[in-house]
Amino acid sequence: MRVVAAIILALISASALADSLGERKPGARAPSAIEVISGAYNFSRFQQGLLENTDLKGNAEVKNLAALRAEEAAKRDKRLKEVQKAIGAELHVGRATSSSASLVEPEMSDGPAYVRSFYAAQIPEYESIISLLERYLTAPDNAALAAFAREQLPLLRAQVRDAERTMADK
Repeated sequence: MRVVAAIILALISASALADSLGERKPGARAPSAIEVISGAYNFSRFQQGLLENTDLKGNAEVKNLAALRAEEAAKRDKRLKEVQKAIGAELHVGRATSSSASLVEPEMSDGPAYVRSFYAAQIPEYESIISLLERYLTAPDNAALAAFAREQLPLLRAQVRDAERTMADK
C-alpha cells in the first residue's frame, strides 16, 4: 500500500512541477534584478549610440527620432538609478561594444536604405529588452524593479510597433 501511495505522490508532484513550469523553455529562468538593470542600461547605451550615428548620417526624421529616444533613455536611466539605489544593487557598467554592433548596417548605408536600416537595427534591441523585462516579471525578486518593468513595457512595446510600422512604410 505504501508503494502505491508513493507512486501516486510521485505522479502528483511531477504533474505539479510541469504545471509550475508553464510555458517556460527548458533551462530558461527569470533574470535577476542585476541582469535586468544591466540589460536596461545596455539598451539605453544602444539608443544613445543611435543618436551618435545619426549625427554623422541621416536625415532630419531619423535625427529627431534618435534625439527623442536618447532623451527617453536618459530619463529611463535616471529612474533606473533610483531603483538601483533603493534595492542596493551595485553595478559596474562599462562601455559595451555590443551596443553598437547593430549599427554596422546603418553606418554603411545612405539615403532611403539608411532610414530602413536605422529602424531595422532597433527592432531586435527592443525585442531583447522587452523579452528580458517580461521574463523578469514572471518571478520578480524586487518590488521596485518590478514596478519599473511594468511601467516600461507598454512604452517599449509602442516604440517597437512604431519602428516596425515605419520600416514597413519606407
